[in-house]
Amino acid sequence: MDFEHHLADESATVAFGGLIARAINEMNQSDGVIGATLYLNGQLGAGKTTLTRGIVTGFGHQGRVKSPTYTLVEPYQLSSRNVYHFDLYRLSDPEELEFMGIRDYFAPDAVCVVEWPERGEGFLPVADLLVDLVYVGEQRLVKIQSCNDKGAAIVSFITHNC
Repeated sequence: MDFEHHLADESATVAFGGLIARAINEMNQSDGVIGATLYLNGQLGAGKTTLTRGIVTGFGHQGRVKSPTYTLVEPYQLSSRNVYHFDLYRLSDPEELEFMGIRDYFAPDAVCVVEWPERGEGFLPVADLLVDLVYVGEQRLVKIQSCNDKGAAIVSFITHNC
C-alpha cells in the first residue's frame, strides 16, 4: 500500500510525523504494544529529522529532538515505549552497527526511525515503512510505501486521517 502527501512547511512535516505516531499507537490499541521500523530517505535538508521530531513528540517526548549525526543513535525512553532515532549518514562501514549492538535496539515494541538506511545495508532489519521526502519547490512531498501487513495498517490509518 502506498500513500503520497504534500507538506507545505516545517510545521506540516512535524504534524505529519505526529500522525505516524498516532497510527502506530492506534495499531497498538488493538494488538498490544507493537513497534515499527521506518526507513527515511531524502536529500540533505529534505526534512527527515523534522519528520522524526514529529514522530518522537507524537509519542510524548517534551524536549528537544536532534539529529544523531555523530552518535548514530539518539534514544528516547518514554513511558509508553522506546523510540530510537538513527542517522547513518556518517557511518563509514556498516559493520560498525554490529559493534554497537544494533540488533538490541530493534525490540518488538520499539519504534526505530532510520535516516540513510542504505548505509547500514546487511545489518538492519526489514522496514515496515519506506518514507521518501522529496523537494517540490519550497514544499516537500512525502511518499510512504508499506513493506508488510504492519506497514499497510499504518498507511491505512494515515490515509483515513490525513
